Amino acid sequence: MTSTSDAPGQRGPADFERVLAGSETTVAVFEEEARTPLKALQHFLHEHPTAVPFIVLVLSVLVFSALVGVRFFAPFNLSLVLQQVTIIGIVGIAQTLVILTAGIDLSVGAIMVLASIIMARGAVVWGIPVEIAFPLGIVTGLLCGLINGALVTYVRLPPFIVTLGTWSIFGALVLYVSRSETIRQQDIAATASFLQFMGSRIQIATPWGNAPLTYGSILMILLAVLIWYVLNRTAFGRHIYATGDDSDSARLAGINTGRTLLAVYGIAGLICAIGGWVLIGRIGAASPLAGQTANLDSITAVVIGGTSLFGGRGSIVGTLVGALIVGVFRNGLALYGLDNLWQEFAVGLLIIVAVALDQWIRKVAA
Repeated sequence: MTSTSDAPGQRGPADFERVLAGSETTVAVFEEEARTPLKALQHFLHEHPTAVPFIVLVLSVLVFSALVGVRFFAPFNLSLVLQQVTIIGIVGIAQTLVILTAGIDLSVGAIMVLASIIMARGAVVWGIPVEIAFPLGIVTGLLCGLINGALVTYVRLPPFIVTLGTWSIFGALVLYVSRSETIRQQDIAATASFLQFMGSRIQIATPWGNAPLTYGSILMILLAVLIWYVLNRTAFGRHIYATGDDSDSARLAGINTGRTLLAVYGIAGLICAIGGWVLIGRIGAASPLAGQTANLDSITAVVIGGTSLFGGRGSIVGTLVGALIVGVFRNGLALYGLDNLWQEFAVGLLIIVAVALDQWIRKVAA
């Protein structure tokens, strides 16, 4: 009787053993390849997104101090830079929360101005006590933010389209409510001086002279500390990052991404309303033409500060540093005697470089 191994066209166990003896014996290696210095830098910047804006801020300070001289380091000038970026910083904090969720809010400036108009016109023109007019303005900002969030979350419209539309709507409401009139500084001081409180200054004595610091700048720093704590020490903050990084994965992990987005846009509107209060203190009046560049300035601060436009990566600290970079560049170029044209040119170049750098850093995650 013929065995199976002897059957034509078939192989026995001995044949397979002979083939196995001649097979590859190399063991698979899973060790990570040695990183080049450039690759190591890329990984470092990916793990520390605020490192780049800090480096840019230090370099810009060194460059402008060399170009301008001791005038740049004068306490009054440094405090002036901080005052100039206060509005951008506050609105930038609101913008950061939205961009961390992979969204964008083009209406932050309009919400800020609308809230300031409601506060001032309510107290001065409508005769509402400031104790009611002020919360009314804050609630207005919150409602505007919730409208944005509801359209993004429940109607499922793209954030860019939603906020582009509400930017026009809120801007039209600013003109309607204000009747295109500015509430004068004297009128606010006589009727509702509390609305100008954020413009009050305290003098900080230094060995090189006094440095005036406004309460608005102090509020910006306190607000940044609060939001930093929320993002880094609470479950809600983790949900924001997770939603921006991958909303589908976050949903599968049990995170209510819809509620998270609604809350983020609502908080952003609330922060913008606080920015409207600071805006009144900054200029002393309530003008429908104020804060016209706040939308783009806030995005500029966020992007230069290292927050990714694709969501899931960034920090409040980076946004404040980004706002300071913009302020330092504009102040330094002005002291150097360059025209405003070149100030805007420099800021635009910074934005392009920041986005290109973000794309390069994100390749690590890919």
